[in-house]
Amino acid sequence: MLLEDVRSPQDIQDLSADELNDLAGQIRETLVTTVSRRGGHLASNLGVVELTLALHRVFDMREDQLVFDVGHQSYVHKLLTGRYWRFQSLRTFGGISGFPKRSESPYDVFETGHASTAISAALGLARARDLQGKKHSVIAVVGDGALTGGLCYEALNDAGSANTRLLVILNDNEMSIAPNVGALSSHLTDLRVSKGWNSTKRKVKSGLQRVPVVGKPLYKFIHLSKSYLKSLIVDEGFFTSLGFHYFGPIDGHNREQLERTLKLAKNFDGPAVIHVLTQKGHGYDKAEEQPERFHGTPPFYVETGDPREASPYPAYGKIMAEELNILADQDPKIVAVTAAMPQGTGLDAFGAAHPNRLFDVGIAEEHAVTMAAGMAAGGLKPYVAIYATFFQRAFDQLVHDVAMQKLPVVFLLDRAGLVGEDGATHHGVFDLAQTLPVPGLTVLAPRDIGELRLMMCWTKEAAGPVVIRYGRKSFDMNERFPNRKFVPGHWEVLLPGADCCLLATGSMVREAVTVHDILEEEGIAAAVVNCSTLKPLDETLLRAFADRPLFTMEEHVLTGGFGSAVNNFLVAEELSAPKIAFGLPDTFVQHGSRGRLLRFLGLMPEQMANRILAVLKPSIKENPDE
Repeated sequence: MLLEDVRSPQDIQDLSADELNDLAGQIRETLVTTVSRRGGHLASNLGVVELTLALHRVFDMREDQLVFDVGHQSYVHKLLTGRYWRFQSLRTFGGISGFPKRSESPYDVFETGHASTAISAALGLARARDLQGKKHSVIAVVGDGALTGGLCYEALNDAGSANTRLLVILNDNEMSIAPNVGALSSHLTDLRVSKGWNSTKRKVKSGLQRVPVVGKPLYKFIHLSKSYLKSLIVDEGFFTSLGFHYFGPIDGHNREQLERTLKLAKNFDGPAVIHVLTQKGHGYDKAEEQPERFHGTPPFYVETGDPREASPYPAYGKIMAEELNILADQDPKIVAVTAAMPQGTGLDAFGAAHPNRLFDVGIAEEHAVTMAAGMAAGGLKPYVAIYATFFQRAFDQLVHDVAMQKLPVVFLLDRAGLVGEDGATHHGVFDLAQTLPVPGLTVLAPRDIGELRLMMCWTKEAAGPVVIRYGRKSFDMNERFPNRKFVPGHWEVLLPGADCCLLATGSMVREAVTVHDILEEEGIAAAVVNCSTLKPLDETLLRAFADRPLFTMEEHVLTGGFGSAVNNFLVAEELSAPKIAFGLPDTFVQHGSRGRLLRFLGLMPEQMANRILAVLKPSIKENPDE
């Protein structure tokens, strides 16, 4: 059967083993080809091909409900649920999402994008089923990395005591984005490599198969009931103590074994866990060799695995790590903390230089922030690098454990702003609304990689908590503005202009310079100010420039962002509010390239310039001498 002919999971129910194996090969070829062109999460999807096929053959997803943790391993699910012909549009503006999306398909019952949420959501679906007297199955597919997040523990504890029918598939590939860390990861490793269990299994199989007549049937019976036998040899108490029935570990690339186990678990009356062992990147040698490189990848050449396009500038994370290494060489109290993202944030380079001073806590942002607070209270200088979208999880810890105690923790928020193709769950567009209201924080946003270096150098002197936000796409404005300076609380006037003033922060400074050039061609002199410190505001400069029309520019939601802060100050001072605040409206922004999204939101330089012209041209004509 051709993959392109699969319109729904019902189309694969009657396929033979050979046909299913061929279909799995087509799926892997489609995954590699499409992701090589569009970018996306490749390694995790290659690892769940057989598992997803088995799930859709054993369960009827027209009624049963499937929830993916994080959701970046849902590509195979999309291909099997009628989205093959749209799959080439993966992660493009107006195309299908790289994550489950309820608006895309009735088979996507719950939207996910951050780790550790699936068990909680699935338990909610199961309780909704029970209260309505329905009988369908609810399944959560959870990566072993997600189990380093505290939300999973809360959900497991509740689900085990609830004694409701819920199936948790533990997809154990020993990787989340970085290699998993922590006690639970060690526990799963013990289950995987238990010598007692594996040697006993081999001996039982060999011995029983030599017994005439009854040997093979008896082995088959024991094989299907192996979870009970294994409980005598392997310590699986973590799950059973919580009230779950445990199946596994089983080979996640053996579809027939998966189907047999799923059928057993499907009829189990209570919460159950199936522990499945898979290989990230399975079937594509480049992803098997570098699973972390192909976790989330830009477009690449299939033959070599090399990226199709290279950025002309080093990533912000690379610059941050270089500067942090220099600071750490000078100060032995400097440490770095990350939540399962050493490669993504650039801290792997810091770890290579200072292996005993990098702490990867797993997918546990709340713990990362409070632990850093403890480190600071103990006399260290912690730097915590987290993606801005994931930092949303640690708001309480930021307020109570860091800011209230005025502890010198530096937060490095990577991927702030629009991150492009990963879409709504990954855009870092709420961090200013999260940090600006918190007393005692210093909040910074560099205009380019050079200013980030200066900010990092300044942080060694900071006595209280500091937040530095920077985007996914890096810039270097040194050629046009070589005389850099950074003083916290003081803004930088990059270009003069008496007709209006463009107050821009972070990534939007570059766009503001282009707006200035467009306005200049129209005879309008616009000052451009790099507002690199968002808290505290440069109140002196704001008062000085309040005599002309002001326009704020930010890559963040308008509610609670930079423009709101400027407006609040000016209104309180009885000065004129900004004419236009450019930023993201009150909506969740879909996926697409950053440039395409900026255009969609009206934030491209020519679009902003046209709106400014519409405001200014009448007054410019009335005052020709100014």
